Amino acid sequence: MELEEVEEDTFLAFIEYARTVIAPHKDEDDEEVEDRQMKKESTGTTAEMDSPGWGWIASRILKTCIAYSSGVTAAILLSELSQAWHEQNKAGARKKRPELIDQLKTNHRRRKLANSVTIDSIFEKNFLSLNSVLEAVVIEAYVLPGTNIYMLTLGDFWSSYTIDLYLHRRYYELVEAPNGVLSKGREVFLTGCYLRTAREGCGIPRLLPTEYLVILLDEDHDDDAILIAAQFCSDTFSSVSLDAFNNGTSYSLYARIESIGPVEDKVKFSTAQRKQITLVDNDGVRLKFVLWGEQVLLANLFSVGSMLGLERPYISSPEECAMEGNDDFCLEYGSATHLYLVPSSHQEEHVCVALSQNRCQGSRLLGSADPSQGLGVSQVTLPRDSEGSIDFSHYPFRTLVADLQDKMTGISLYGVIADIYSDLKASGVIFSLKIEDTTGAIWARLHFTCSWSLGRLGVGHVVYVSGLSCKRIKQNSLEVIWHEKDDKASFINLSCLPAFLTSSCLHKILTLSDLSRQRRSIINICRVRIDQIYQCHISTRFSHSVCGHFTEEAEGGGGHKCQFCQMSCNNGDIVRTFHLKTTIADERGKMMAWCTGQTAVTILQISADEFCDLPEDDQLMYPSSLENESFLVALAQTNAVGWEITPPPPPR
Repeated sequence: MELEEVEEDTFLAFIEYARTVIAPHKDEDDEEVEDRQMKKESTGTTAEMDSPGWGWIASRILKTCIAYSSGVTAAILLSELSQAWHEQNKAGARKKRPELIDQLKTNHRRRKLANSVTIDSIFEKNFLSLNSVLEAVVIEAYVLPGTNIYMLTLGDFWSSYTIDLYLHRRYYELVEAPNGVLSKGREVFLTGCYLRTAREGCGIPRLLPTEYLVILLDEDHDDDAILIAAQFCSDTFSSVSLDAFNNGTSYSLYARIESIGPVEDKVKFSTAQRKQITLVDNDGVRLKFVLWGEQVLLANLFSVGSMLGLERPYISSPEECAMEGNDDFCLEYGSATHLYLVPSSHQEEHVCVALSQNRCQGSRLLGSADPSQGLGVSQVTLPRDSEGSIDFSHYPFRTLVADLQDKMTGISLYGVIADIYSDLKASGVIFSLKIEDTTGAIWARLHFTCSWSLGRLGVGHVVYVSGLSCKRIKQNSLEVIWHEKDDKASFINLSCLPAFLTSSCLHKILTLSDLSRQRRSIINICRVRIDQIYQCHISTRFSHSVCGHFTEEAEGGGGHKCQFCQMSCNNGDIVRTFHLKTTIADERGKMMAWCTGQTAVTILQISADEFCDLPEDDQLMYPSSLENESFLVALAQTNAVGWEITPPPPPR
């Protein structure tokens, strides 16, 4: 791979340009600045993760293109990126932060939870969504004068403001008891909060009571270690008895969170939203902790690998929790339940920057300002989970096929589809996709929740895929996997993205003669006209409405079958579509190209059904109306000799 090949892709060049524009300038304490400087001086070659990762920028550019389907400008993209990065990393003023939080901050090593917001942002927006998470510290617990209502004053590690919370009565015993755990300096996670704003008669914003509060414990703190030993070490999953619970026995259980996800068993007699947390105790016994309805908000407070303490959980039978399975019972969040959490320790690993990155323009952003001095970064620091897998979702450079190794998660790949097929022998909906870039090609297995959901996708299309994971399997080869249900998973087909044609900041217009010299893994945008009308061939066929590929009649006349995803299609699953073959030309050359679906409809300015209703003579003469019409099109090389016009061109 050569540098010139990377730079000719305008989309990739814009990502790197955007990264230099939106890199944050944090307002930090002098002490924090000094700590960073000492770290730089001691390592010399480690990039700090205080700027957006390559995948973060690429994902948001493409999501903005989807939102603005008629096209975007550089100003729109940079504005959206800057605002998103500012909201995600807003630190707020540090000067007024309570001294207690400054003391606790030295031991704070956790990453923010996914939906975490700061107290400063609540004051700024005067708004708080129900699924937002507050990672807070109890500054003070007190009773409102003249009442028996408990209040907690909360702060956080990123804000100058504090905010008061009306404590839910289910937690009063944790404040009233001698040496109550909800005291000054205690860290808590909470969600499901409603904000009482100043406009509603309160002098300052306050948080209304929420049932969804988790108390954080630190096993290295003596008092917390004693609490864990005294309260949670007498009961195990094996000691739990449904009959004993029904007779009044209560339990306190302590286990590691193994997984968080939707309920896997079939649900009986229930349509309520549910989440299932799989717990493993110290004896290796597993139990399901099920959240119902609004309780699913609690899942936002948990993370895989953390230790969860359940005080007085509700024990339900399979019939009560409306589940099928082999378990005798499962745990639920009852009206008397208190939750304690020991978050998994944040582990990091130094990752060497691959040699392929040294030849990419993105690496220069973290290198020396003087190009003659060469690359200034040889490694970056990335988070690692308890199983040793490294999360590359914040990796500052573009990940290439040649960079893939064992135990990588959160990978983003940008490349061209070299091959694709449905894995009919697999259980579930699985497709195998071969992704190719300038450094090589690799097969990825796409696991879909229900059915194919990515629309039209074909060989030669350029795609961006995030949320990939990579591991080494028995045959000593790498297995790349993508699960549609994962939160970080996205799949965007750039070749079929209409906004690309009208977003000049993301492409450059090529001539047809340029295409033979271009790499396959870029978007080829050309301005062409329809030429040699006598060779224009218009036919109509049936296609699968889900994936956009042609169908064929099933054997025995039993409906249609999709040639791509191999699904049997009924009348509601198929639509009539065009298969248009024509000659396109510009001032430098000409070639044969084909298209189908909405692209063909936009070029022909008639639907496939309307075309079929025309008399045969009118159908034969119809191509003459296209003569010398000019279009801006994207072209994908579907094989050695074929070119597909992919997204619908702008209206004439």
